[in-house]
Amino acid sequence: MLEFVLNTIFWTLALYGLFEIIKNIIYITTYTKMKADGIYVIIAIKNQEDKIEGFLRSILFKILYGREEYLKNIIVADLESTDNSKEIAKKLSEEYEILKVTSWRECKEIMDNVDE
Repeated sequence: MLEFVLNTIFWTLALYGLFEIIKNIIYITTYTKMKADGIYVIIAIKNQEDKIEGFLRSILFKILYGREEYLKNIIVADLESTDNSKEIAKKLSEEYEILKVTSWRECKEIMDNVDE
């Protein structure tokens, strides 16, 4: 019986480790276009559904049609909003490749994986 319990614990931890590795691979492959040159804009949002779309569109307009070519990506980090702020930002990210939407914790992981 003890051997069964130990094997169960071992395989549970092994599967957890495998899921963590897969998650990290997905993050790295998703954000490989990020390079260390240029400037990244990180916007932390919380419960701003009334303002976030206009704000992001104004920044995107300046980057895409202005003289802000040194800006490489906009990362919107959601601080656990209880409204539709994150969903609105995600919808915009489907239209604009340079816009990424994550949680605050994931944002730190992304920035740790930026290529130098």
